[in-house]
Amino acid sequence: MTHWFHRNPLKATAPVSFNYYGVVTGPSASKICNDLRSSRARLLELFTDLNCNPEMMKNAADSYFSLLQGFINSLDESTQESKLRYIQNFKWTDTLQGQVPSAQQDAVFELISMGFNVALWYTKYASRLAGKENITEDEAKEVHRSLKIAAGIFKHLKESHTPKLITPAEKGRDLESRLIEAYVIQCQAEAQEVTIARAIELKHAPGLIAALAYETANFYQKADHTLSSLEPAYSAKWRKYLHLKMCFYTAYAYCYHGETLLASDKCGEAIRSLQEAEKLYAKAEALCKEYAETKGPGTTVKPSGHLFFRKLGNLVKNTLEKCQRENGFIYFQKIPTEAPQLELKANYGLVEPVPFEFPPTSAQWTPETLAAFDLTKRPKDDSTKPKPEEEVKPVKEPDIKPQKDTGCYIS
Repeated sequence: MTHWFHRNPLKATAPVSFNYYGVVTGPSASKICNDLRSSRARLLELFTDLNCNPEMMKNAADSYFSLLQGFINSLDESTQESKLRYIQNFKWTDTLQGQVPSAQQDAVFELISMGFNVALWYTKYASRLAGKENITEDEAKEVHRSLKIAAGIFKHLKESHTPKLITPAEKGRDLESRLIEAYVIQCQAEAQEVTIARAIELKHAPGLIAALAYETANFYQKADHTLSSLEPAYSAKWRKYLHLKMCFYTAYAYCYHGETLLASDKCGEAIRSLQEAEKLYAKAEALCKEYAETKGPGTTVKPSGHLFFRKLGNLVKNTLEKCQRENGFIYFQKIPTEAPQLELKANYGLVEPVPFEFPPTSAQWTPETLAAFDLTKRPKDDSTKPKPEEEVKPVKEPDIKPQKDTGCYIS
């Protein structure tokens, strides 16, 4: 299912040398600065490396974050933060705001921004894996898990770290709580898409599939609502994607709910449910065209071209025709004017984010190492501060070629 998931671009950042001439007074402090520089560069390289897997990403991220913790947390816990927290200026772009970066002289800003990119990498990895031809069951599970890991990282950043920023994020910036929440919900919704594909493949009860589809549609609706107060110039395309997925999975819910009603001899209600599915499917098709024509950040996906999308159209049509035949021969039931209220609750298959924690401070940080950073030797005129309006080079992301579409996540 290549190009089934909309993906916003990775965040870009200015290089950081971690050179503190005069401040660094010993070899252990010098080594930490060198290791910070190299582990940061390595992590940034992996974001665009198509050979990178979750194990490589976790190891590289843990290596950098454990060293960065020494700039954030006090070693002896006598104070709440490290004396080095504000020594370095960091610059990061935002996924929706183009190449004009935000800059903060705060290691917490770096921790959150880099963590955000790690979460984005997991979503892009899941998207690439889902796009493989003839995806295996194990690969489908990895797609599912990667999306749950991403949701867990975003959630942890929002709940535990963004409140610690001295300068709160501006409206529409990545570190603003509404934006992070939208990413959390989208990851959960997409992971549930994998669950739905699996349930359809294994021919689970229509009632369960309908409930999962309804819960997934609600996730997409919630994510769209979370972004509703942002400027359309940079949020419209993403919101179109969320809206079309909401319509698509509500159509799925009505389709399978119709099957459940037919099995309970409620043929008239089943027909009305299928008619609603037909209407929502047509709306999702129209939204696919609108989405493709809407300008904005991120990759343009083509859901309506996918077999998984088209299969629903055929399923709705065939099931509706079956219900109408049955009603004409057997049931003779009146078709309600109002569509049935979907009050479906899935008892199985609901996605929760995988809990995430940053690694503890590296063992390289000792009281002696910290003491080897002498802030009294810092130059008074800090002319190396970057200007916030300077552009940062965008991340050149690999182009993923569409593969043959087999119509579902699991073979």
